[in-house]
Amino acid sequence: MPVPSTPSVPNDALHAALALVAPGTALRDGIDRIVKAGMGALLVLADHPDVLSICSGGFLLDAAYSPQRLSELAKMDGAIIISTDGARIARANVHLVPDPTVATSETGTRHRTAERVALSLGVPVVSVSEEMSVINVYAGGTKRQLHDIGRLLDRANQALQTLERYKTKLDDATSTLTSLEVEDVVTVRDVATVCQRGEMVRQIAAEIETMIIELGVDARLLRLQLDEVFSSLDDELELVIADYPGVGAGSLTGLSGEAGDAAIAPKGLRLLARVPRLSADQAEAITGRFGELPRLLRATSDEIAQVPGVSARLANAVKDTLDRLTETTILDQYI
Repeated sequence: MPVPSTPSVPNDALHAALALVAPGTALRDGIDRIVKAGMGALLVLADHPDVLSICSGGFLLDAAYSPQRLSELAKMDGAIIISTDGARIARANVHLVPDPTVATSETGTRHRTAERVALSLGVPVVSVSEEMSVINVYAGGTKRQLHDIGRLLDRANQALQTLERYKTKLDDATSTLTSLEVEDVVTVRDVATVCQRGEMVRQIAAEIETMIIELGVDARLLRLQLDEVFSSLDDELELVIADYPGVGAGSLTGLSGEAGDAAIAPKGLRLLARVPRLSADQAEAITGRFGELPRLLRATSDEIAQVPGVSARLANAVKDTLDRLTETTILDQYI
């Protein structure tokens, strides 16, 4: 699993914090000024009562935010409290007194305080190291170090290439799964393999998503590339999971012998998703009626039309789509 500083799962709190300090924002402009001046800073990006309750001393400002004001106020040693929307500087040069019992892995005083405030109050905190010129964002129970834009773009492009390779492997696995489903010879291992590869693709895509948010205005092209590679894939994986309740990526671990070779049949939701104008509710109703895909594949249009909410015309579309998939799968085996 990735280390906490580079999360690979969606983290809304971290994403929101990264968006506030992304390149092109006024807050990032102020932080960059602090770094260029060789100064340090501790910024709390929230000013609700819980934050103010741990503030001691300092100056009550309630002034409109500007990058120039932030860099000037950073010349003082204390923390700076900025409103949640980033529009105002609430206080400056304050001493923060977070809960000392909150565990922290940091060593420097400024970073220890930043992590404790973020963890104990659930607010985003930014620390700027005076000696190393390192910017750390603490939010959502994790830490992320902001990197130079050029370096981050290189990392993102490398991750995108990795994503494309893993997606190719996933496409091969799902194609194989479709063939096995049509032939009614699916095993637990087959499904778990697809889920495992899908989870890996999701993790890589989630990390790229975090990079995109961190890059801000510099990530437009990267966003288009990620959407192109990852489009509709998440829905496909959800349908695999819905088709095989209880079988996931973790199921592959420890599968051996009879456990992995056990036969299993899908509901058929993933294949039904390919039927034009068939809603999710209608697909659920059809799978609820027939139970398993093999029974659905043997059903006639008239039998499908007996499902409540499914018209004769729609039943014909379902039958035609499933027959086409079956024929294509059989032909592919001989090409």
